[in-house]
Amino acid sequence: MWRSNWVYEIFTIIAIIALFAIPLILYTAFGNGDDEDSDTSNQSEIIWGVDSASYTDENMYACVTQNFGEPEVWGRYLGDREDVSVGLDSNEVDYLHQNDISILLIYNHVNEAVGYDHGIEHAKQAIQYAKNLGVPEGVALFVDIEPSYPVDSVFIEGWYDQLAESAYYPGIYGVFDGESELDAAYQDMKNDVQQNTIVWSAYPQLEVTTKENAPDYQPQAPDNAMAYGWQYAIDADTCNIDTNLFKSELIDFLW
Repeated sequence: MWRSNWVYEIFTIIAIIALFAIPLILYTAFGNGDDEDSDTSNQSEIIWGVDSASYTDENMYACVTQNFGEPEVWGRYLGDREDVSVGLDSNEVDYLHQNDISILLIYNHVNEAVGYDHGIEHAKQAIQYAKNLGVPEGVALFVDIEPSYPVDSVFIEGWYDQLAESAYYPGIYGVFDGESELDAAYQDMKNDVQQNTIVWSAYPQLEVTTKENAPDYQPQAPDNAMAYGWQYAIDADTCNIDTNLFKSELIDFLW
């Protein structure tokens, strides 16, 4: 009788241990894997692209694809600027879309990025260019602020406010190296403007590469910024292009 009770107690203890151990084993085997998959799914995909001041035709496209690779994004300009850039037109839009390329829209008609009203005026002009071209709502328009341009925070706020009231989304391109006037102006803006303006940074500058040899995605940009783009190199010797990396989130704001 004593032996029977002893055996019964041993089996009872083993059953209790198993009851608690099995869920732990299952979690270790499968739970951590799910977490890793979840973390991976939340990571941004990095995509390669180019931007150019030149018109995109068959020769230009062939030059890029044969020498650098197939871009997923192609940056082009709204409106002509004499001796600087050729503006995008509907035929070029169709050609890029036929090749499964998303278009990043650049507005480069600024010389002095100073003053709130000035920012509003340029935003209105960019919006009109976009409407004339048939750009759909939700697409970002990137104002190009070159390092040599004077700039202040209220200009960017004017640009932002006008675009925020339109069918389009505010974006900004420039050198954010931590010491530039643009970087300082960005830091002085209202928090909501900083957090809701898409930044396409042109810093740091590295060497032009092919798509296959592109660097890791490491742009410098303000902490609060939606830093979705990095122009990591400019002025390729072959083809008139600059090379870029973009976060996949930017695709929702391209045409």
